Amino acid sequence: MNSNLTFDFTVDKTNSAVKVSREFSADLEMVWDAWTNPEILDQWWAPKPYKNRTKSMDFKDGGMWLYSMTSPKDEVHWCKADYKKIDHQKSFSYTDNFCDENGNMSQNFPNSFWRNVFIENAETTTVNITIQYDSLEALEKVIGMGFKEGFGMAMQNLDQYIEAKFKLRKQNKISNRARVSNYLNFDGKTEEAFLFYKTVFKTEFIGKGIERFGDIPANAGHPPVAEEIKKMVLHVELPITGNHILMGTDAPKEMGFTLTRGNNMHMCIEPETREEADRLFNELSAGGNITMPMADMFFGAYFGEFSDKYGINWMINFQNK
Repeated sequence: MNSNLTFDFTVDKTNSAVKVSREFSADLEMVWDAWTNPEILDQWWAPKPYKNRTKSMDFKDGGMWLYSMTSPKDEVHWCKADYKKIDHQKSFSYTDNFCDENGNMSQNFPNSFWRNVFIENAETTTVNITIQYDSLEALEKVIGMGFKEGFGMAMQNLDQYIEAKFKLRKQNKISNRARVSNYLNFDGKTEEAFLFYKTVFKTEFIGKGIERFGDIPANAGHPPVAEEIKKMVLHVELPITGNHILMGTDAPKEMGFTLTRGNNMHMCIEPETREEADRLFNELSAGGNITMPMADMFFGAYFGEFSDKYGINWMINFQNK
């Protein structure tokens, strides 16, 4: 975890509550999705070595998220969140309970009421969490069960997801000279595909060659990359005809990606100036669908992503070398 990111965990015994303020190196949209998309939640919500699996989710006022956490010994613990009020990309609240696989609440563990508030900062997003318990006894029981440690591990899982997500966009560009490339996503077949393209175009990989998810450094307090994806390709670049660049990455489901035909290729433009990056983004995205607004990213790039009004996917990436 980036040690400069805010992480405050306070036990308020007077009000039988836990208050958490946690900062993430991502924009509001990504952090909101990470907390509300079941495919992403399954990648980070359970503290390792537990695994999370969503059975169903209906993210709306009055809806429910039913999920399980499975231990390394295949012990399954069922939980549910009953959503109360959702204010899109601002806040949501819910009651949290242990239950059975059908959502019937357990009487053996204390329930709690959560309210999560999302605040977008210049380069980060902060989530302020208040968890209310029915009594001081219930609060102390949860703390005694290791809630602080387990929740902290889950937050680190989310840090790793965010870091990997953004690192997929990082380029090996060595100057400010403008260039255009195609960014390709594969379901575990990036290396096979790029070795094929390499033989066809008779060129060599540039930059650092084939970078893998296993190359992501295991920082102190940072969860390691899952074994099943360590050999997958994080980033690769290959010049082809006319000095055009093909870039590629694997999009593993273990990292929360859902790869379908149509979202597996982007036009990537790297302009010479920040002003040109804004102009291209604003004009090309008009009438389209912005998935990531232009913003300064923690790895040093000024980056945005969208599909235009014709359904073509674009990335705008400016790095001031």
